[in-house]
Amino acid sequence: MSLTMPLPEPEILAARDDIVARLQAILKPESVIHLERELTPWECDALTMYRQKPLVVALPETIDEVVAVMRLAAEMNVKVVPRGAGTSLSGGSFPLADGILLGMAKFNRILEVDFDNRVARVQPGVTNLAITKAVEHRGFYYAPDPSSQIACSIGGNVAENAGGVHCLKYGLTTNNVLGVEMVLIGGEIVRLGGKHLDAEGLDLLGLVVGSEGLLGVVTEVTVRILQKPETARGVLLGFDTVKAGADCVAAIVAAGIIPGGMEMMDKAAIDAAEAFKPCGYPEDAQGLVIVELDGTAAEVDHLVDEVAKIARAAGATSIRVSTTEAERIGFWFGRKNAFPAVGAIGPDYLCMDGTIPRGRLSEVLTRMDELAAFHGLRVANVFHAGDGNLHPLILYDASIPGDTEKAEAFGADILRLCVAVGGVLTGEHGVGIEKRDLMGEMFDAVDLGQQERVKCAFDENHRLNPGKVFPTLHRCAEMGFMHVRGGDLPFPEIPRF
Repeated sequence: MSLTMPLPEPEILAARDDIVARLQAILKPESVIHLERELTPWECDALTMYRQKPLVVALPETIDEVVAVMRLAAEMNVKVVPRGAGTSLSGGSFPLADGILLGMAKFNRILEVDFDNRVARVQPGVTNLAITKAVEHRGFYYAPDPSSQIACSIGGNVAENAGGVHCLKYGLTTNNVLGVEMVLIGGEIVRLGGKHLDAEGLDLLGLVVGSEGLLGVVTEVTVRILQKPETARGVLLGFDTVKAGADCVAAIVAAGIIPGGMEMMDKAAIDAAEAFKPCGYPEDAQGLVIVELDGTAAEVDHLVDEVAKIARAAGATSIRVSTTEAERIGFWFGRKNAFPAVGAIGPDYLCMDGTIPRGRLSEVLTRMDELAAFHGLRVANVFHAGDGNLHPLILYDASIPGDTEKAEAFGADILRLCVAVGGVLTGEHGVGIEKRDLMGEMFDAVDLGQQERVKCAFDENHRLNPGKVFPTLHRCAEMGFMHVRGGDLPFPEIPRF
């Protein structure tokens, strides 16, 4: 699969020194990174397969600085790529050779915690886990918990609509964000939502969450915080086949039980986790299901018994129930560290993200094994089993000629399979550049055209994060917006690492 980006604009490259000088007049000198040797750390995000240095990196600290940078970009017709912690696995913050990489890491303060209204106002550079740390002394927490929560920023979570192991019961980012403040490409400040639980009019907040930096730069987020449940217990289930584990997952949900979290790992992922740091997973199991049940003590005790009955009926070879909080956390340790664990057993891996109907889980996993054999690559599977969000980890070696291309092709086939069984291309990682050229598998020209009209309403000159999400960029005039410069934007190839 050949991934491409908009062609660099020669006039912007020629004006680089002027752009840098004007940015230095807006920001502190150390907040403008422009020397060739200093740009290397910014040449990719967590999708390390592709790399390209940005024109310049700008690191604002205040909303006035963001506004000034965006006005400068609009005035000089310069592209802007917003970036949070750089943990995007879909290339959502991949830089442009003729664009400003706008890093929001200095927006790292928690502005307000309102326990009475159960909300917190935070800046986008605050890490996901830091929100929970700030409120846990009062028995509260922030529910979305992606595996990268120790590093990923809340602004990036908003951009990609991140999930986590507890999204089955408590929802994705979009279900836990009540308001945002953001700056548009022309420097206008927009506030959507707030502390209130719902807002009148069009659901623009729902549009912004998951918009992947295409509509504006988020400078503040109001999130919902929840009170920790009275009791939480984990159940660790081992199965002699992945299919049996998948069938158990479907049976639990079919019984009307909605766990706080329900995850699954296959044999390759189990072995990797145990080799990385032993956490007591049953090493003879071909499939592992982790179920967390929360609520009142009586409710949890009842649900634990019900899940155990369902697991036995599904053929579980081992059932282990946590008896302490430390043991429950230990059940999650291997799953939370699955990505670095897999990274330790191979030189390179490509982390995919697709979502399928739960009832097709065992079928898709069987087909995925066939695809692995066809492409001649190994795959380890970890996924949010309860909501069908798959995270296949494709192992490859970039130093072997052709291996990178095989990994790309394998990943594309997995995503096509997800769509074919009634699923979608992404559950939480976003489209970015990784899945952009597969959008046609799920949407026809009319669907994509309507989505592009939304982009044009916010950014008629395609200056914000161009080359992401849409497989083709059309003139906004063709979408009904008449005051736009330029024509269709061809995509040159992205340099592959």
